[in-house]
Amino acid sequence: MLSPRLQLRVAQKQILTPGLVQMVTVLQLNRLELKDMITQEIAENPVLEESVDGTEELTPEEVHSLLESERSSDPADQTILETVNGAATGFELDSNPDFRPEPEFDGNANVTAPPADGEAIEPKPDKDPFDEIDFGSFFDDYLDPGYKSPSSESVEKPSFETFLSSPVTLADHLHSQLSVLIMAEEVRDAAANVIGNLDDNGYLTVSLEEIAESGDHTLDQVQEALRVVQSLDPAGIAAKDVRDCLLLQIESRNGKGGVAWNIVSNCLKLLETRQVREIAKALGRPLEHIHIAIDLIKHLDPRPGLRYSGGGPRLVEPDVYISKDGEDFLIQLNDDEIPQLRLNAQYKRMLDRDHEPSKEVRNYVKERYASAIQLMKNIEQRKQTILKVCQSIVRRQLDFLESGIDLLKPMMIKEVAEEIGVHPSTVSRAVSSKYAHTPQGVFELRYFFSEAVQGTAGSGTPLLILKRRVKKMIEEEDTLHPLTDEQITARLKSEGIDVTRRTVAKYREDMKIPSTHQRRVRN
Repeated sequence: MLSPRLQLRVAQKQILTPGLVQMVTVLQLNRLELKDMITQEIAENPVLEESVDGTEELTPEEVHSLLESERSSDPADQTILETVNGAATGFELDSNPDFRPEPEFDGNANVTAPPADGEAIEPKPDKDPFDEIDFGSFFDDYLDPGYKSPSSESVEKPSFETFLSSPVTLADHLHSQLSVLIMAEEVRDAAANVIGNLDDNGYLTVSLEEIAESGDHTLDQVQEALRVVQSLDPAGIAAKDVRDCLLLQIESRNGKGGVAWNIVSNCLKLLETRQVREIAKALGRPLEHIHIAIDLIKHLDPRPGLRYSGGGPRLVEPDVYISKDGEDFLIQLNDDEIPQLRLNAQYKRMLDRDHEPSKEVRNYVKERYASAIQLMKNIEQRKQTILKVCQSIVRRQLDFLESGIDLLKPMMIKEVAEEIGVHPSTVSRAVSSKYAHTPQGVFELRYFFSEAVQGTAGSGTPLLILKRRVKKMIEEEDTLHPLTDEQITARLKSEGIDVTRRTVAKYREDMKIPSTHQRRVRN
C-alpha cells in the first residue's frame, strides 16, 4: 500500500555560484557587449566607478583591511569577509597581523614616521572648511570669455553614434516617392496598404481581394494602387512571383514585347536549365539574339527590395590584435572605450565606526564592495583566458599568419583546451562572437577551428580548404562539359584526400553551387 513518507537523504551536487555564473557570462561577451555590461554595472553598483586616469581611489587590499578591522567586533560579518577574501576574489590580500604602515610624506619632503607601540597619537587639527572650496570652478562662469581654467576646458563630447543616421527601409523609400505623386486619397490609402504587405524581397504577399477587404477599398482602387506602387523605384517591386518581377524590370527598360520579354514570359523553365537551342527554336530567333537577351536577364534583380530590407553591412570591431614584430607575433586585447573600473573611496566613510552607521548600511556597502571586486576579477580572468587561447592559435597557425588562408591547418577546440589547461566549453566561450585583426585580415576566432579531412594528404587539410578546392575546380571547369560530383571526388582522391561523392555533393550544396545539369551551357 502506497503512503506519503518523509525521507532525509544526503547528496552531493555541483551548483554554479553567482560569481561563477558571472564569470562564464563575462567570458562569452565580445568587446561591445562587455562595454555595455560594465556601463550597466556602474549604474547599478554605487561602489564601482570609471577610472579616467587609470588610478584607483581604493584598492581591494584596502577594502579587505577595512573590513578585517571590524571582524572582532562584529562576528556577523564573517561571511562577507570570506567573500571579499583572496580565495573568492582572486586578489592576494595582506592579512599579516604584524603589518606596519609605511612612513608618510607631509608635503614638504619631510618624512613622518609611524607611531611606535604604546606611543600616544596626537590628534590632527581639523581642516578649515574655507580651504576646501574650489574657487577656480566657482568663478568659471564669471571669468572673461577669453580665459577659461584648465578644468573647465574638458567638456564631455557627444558620442559618435549620436550622428549616425538610421537606415532607410523599403517602406520608407516607397512612401517618400508616394508622397510627391498626385492621386485620389482612396488610391493613396490603398497604395499604403499595398506597401505594408510587401515582404523583405519586395514581393506582394497577399491577394488584391484581401487588401480591398481589409482596407475597405474597392477592387478597382487596389488595382490602380498596385500599378502606382509598381511604377516606383526600385523596378520590379510589388510583384507576385519571380516571372512578374523580371517582366516589370524589362518593361521599365522599354523592353516589353522584345526577345528578353518573351524568354521570361514563355521560356523561363528552359532558361533555368540553360537550354539555349530550345529557347531559340521555340521563339524562332537566332542564337545571337538569344545570347544578348540572356545577358540582359542576368543583370536583373530577382529580389529588388532586399537592398533596403537587409541589415546592411555588419560592423565588426576586433577584440584582439595580432601583429608581427620582427620574427615574433604580438597579441594585444582591444580595450579602447572599455571603462576601466575602480572602487569609490567615498563609501569608505560608511564603514568607518566613527560615523556610527547602522549595521544595515555597513552590510550593504560590504556586499557592494564584494560584488565589485568579483566583477573586476572576472574581467581580468576573461582577458587572461582570451590571451592564452590566442597564443595557442598563433603557435598552431604560423603558416596561415605568414602566407595566407591556403596554409590554414586543422585545429580542434579540445586540443587547445588541453594545451592551456581548461575545459573545452571555456575555449568555446572565449572564441564566441569575437574577432581578431591579423596580417591576413579580420577573422572570427572560431574560423581557425576546423576538423581534418581523412586520407593520406587530407589529414593536414581542414574542411574549409577542402571546400575552397571544390569551388576552384568548378570555377575552372569547361561550361560545355561541367564536372560531375564523381569526377570531383576522383580528383580529390588522386591528391590523397579521401572523400565520398555524397560528401562532395553536400559541400557543393552548402556553397549554393548548382548541379552539373544546371551548370551545363548548351550552344
